[in-house]
Amino acid sequence: MTKKFGKRTAVNNLNLEIRKGEVFGFLGPNGSGKSTTVSMIVGLIKPTAGSVNAFGMELKDNYWPIMRKLGATIESPAFYPYLSGRDNLELFSIAIGGIPPAKIMEVLERVNLADRAKDKYKQYSLGMKQRLAIASALLRDPELIILDEPTNGLDPAGYKEIRDLIPSLAGENRTIILCSHLLHEVELVCDRVAIIKEGNVIACESMQVLLAKGQMLQIKVENPPQALAFLKSLPWIKNVTQSNGYLLVDAPKEDAQRLSKILAENNIFVSELSVKSSDLESVFLELTGSETNGKTN
Repeated sequence: MTKKFGKRTAVNNLNLEIRKGEVFGFLGPNGSGKSTTVSMIVGLIKPTAGSVNAFGMELKDNYWPIMRKLGATIESPAFYPYLSGRDNLELFSIAIGGIPPAKIMEVLERVNLADRAKDKYKQYSLGMKQRLAIASALLRDPELIILDEPTNGLDPAGYKEIRDLIPSLAGENRTIILCSHLLHEVELVCDRVAIIKEGNVIACESMQVLLAKGQMLQIKVENPPQALAFLKSLPWIKNVTQSNGYLLVDAPKEDAQRLSKILAENNIFVSELSVKSSDLESVFLELTGSETNGKTN
């Protein structure tokens, strides 16, 4: 898909394949085109070029058949403040049609709001409002669920509830698209991740493959400056840095034995060698060149 606003290209020839039953993380720095992409997927914005296909149907010709299989929370949830959580869901279920009354309490229980179902929405905390939004997305018993910042405003207990809920929904053969500024959250629950920057997808990998990109060999030697100079002379070493008494070598873990042998042959003896695992935040920073405290929008 491509989306242009005047002369500005917000999304540029974006191609994504999202698989049934997976939790798919969709990340990007502020202004990257992430929100525009999600809005095109749910039909709020029409693409300038390209199309959205879901369940074997094209969105532009099958909007309601697709929407009946899709649930979403997009940006800030909005409900009637003077109505209870349950009453809000009842109105919503009437509007979309075909929702059995028992389904309302079922989804409220699933997001741990059953005991507050009769309280007015305006009395809800931000975290409770987020959970009510997720409950509304589950009313249709959807096959595809899009969650945009689902843990915004949650306390640690609520955060864990939603973090546990996401993979359990995927385990029911549903597909989850998760947009979150909490990279640690994405790392814990997602099977695959796409990262978008300036409207272009710059990475789309399984979480395991993506994290492996940032792995480094961590080496301790008696004479770090000597080892540093030698390692920099090796053409197959991408980069070497020094930190907290260790040398960090940009090389795959499969090269650990080879590296130790070469250093020993040149009278540089390794006292410690380990693989320094990467996290999603460091990989994200490297790929996007962004500055963040574990957050992205």
